[in-house]
Amino acid sequence: MVRASLPADWATSADETLLDFRLADLPLSVEGTLAERVELLRSELRSRGLEVPLHVYLSDEWFTPDGGTTMAIPFYLAHPRLERLENSQMYEVEGGEHEWCMRILRHEAGHVIDNAFKLRRRRQRREVFGSPSVPYPDSYTPKPYSKSFVLHLDAWYAQSHPDEDFAETFAVWLTPNSEWRQRYAGWPALKKLEYMDSLMRSIAGHRAPLENGEEIDPLRSLRKTLRQHYKNKRRHYGLDRPNFYDRDLRRLFSAAPEFADRPTAAQFLSRIKVPVRRVVASWTGIYQYTIERVIEDMIIRSRELRLRLAVPEEQARQEFTVLLTVQAMNYLHSGGHRLYL
Repeated sequence: MVRASLPADWATSADETLLDFRLADLPLSVEGTLAERVELLRSELRSRGLEVPLHVYLSDEWFTPDGGTTMAIPFYLAHPRLERLENSQMYEVEGGEHEWCMRILRHEAGHVIDNAFKLRRRRQRREVFGSPSVPYPDSYTPKPYSKSFVLHLDAWYAQSHPDEDFAETFAVWLTPNSEWRQRYAGWPALKKLEYMDSLMRSIAGHRAPLENGEEIDPLRSLRKTLRQHYKNKRRHYGLDRPNFYDRDLRRLFSAAPEFADRPTAAQFLSRIKVPVRRVVASWTGIYQYTIERVIEDMIIRSRELRLRLAVPEEQARQEFTVLLTVQAMNYLHSGGHRLYL
């Protein structure tokens, strides 16, 4: 296949055309709104006396290279056209909203601080948060009601690994007006925040002993097309195990002859899936793409079972939202919630 060259008016291209462009060819930089958010992060760090040699660059996802003082930001945040493409491919734009973006930036800044001041070498840091040498898992099973971890990013992310626990705790500590002492009063997580407060005060005003500006997988080096990128990303967030919903679906829908004049379950679910998907994602913290896969499985199965609405539409909508939430939480507890690091 001949690689498509990037035209000057690439931002006006249709999705199907845009998907054939390589990430490396996108003429992007950290500027505009994104640059303003990064500068806001730097000002928050400075207000706490933290002198951090923070360098940001564009890549294909959020991450902080191990041992580095750099922070990778996903390319789509650098251009509104690419944000729209991200939304069309993944049903949401991670970090697209101001507060969401700042939460992630503060989290990644926690990793940078950890690296720049070599904090993971400190015995007490390891005792409080656990060993950084623990291998990162492919997935994790969070405990939603645990009070031993702060709540910052979705999906109880602090529970995924000791380093993520550190970064999440730092982010809560750094967030202006977070009132973490009041919010976490009585929680075991408060001891982690108090330790973080003491630790950050001890390094405030000091020059970081490490500055490693190496860029891992910068955008300019990524030769894959946007189509390949999203294929991989959807596979990462998709479901890879069989799901059977027959019993639950038959509580709301029926194949009995007396319901032959009612809308099909497949039609009904297709009509309500977008708002319901968003609600369940906000409740569970699971990516909308993953929830979409569950709904599509249910639609296919409803069609195979020839199911139709058996209760009033509003009742069906409410009960289906609960059903989908339960299925999503079952997915979490099965150990299927994947890390994207």
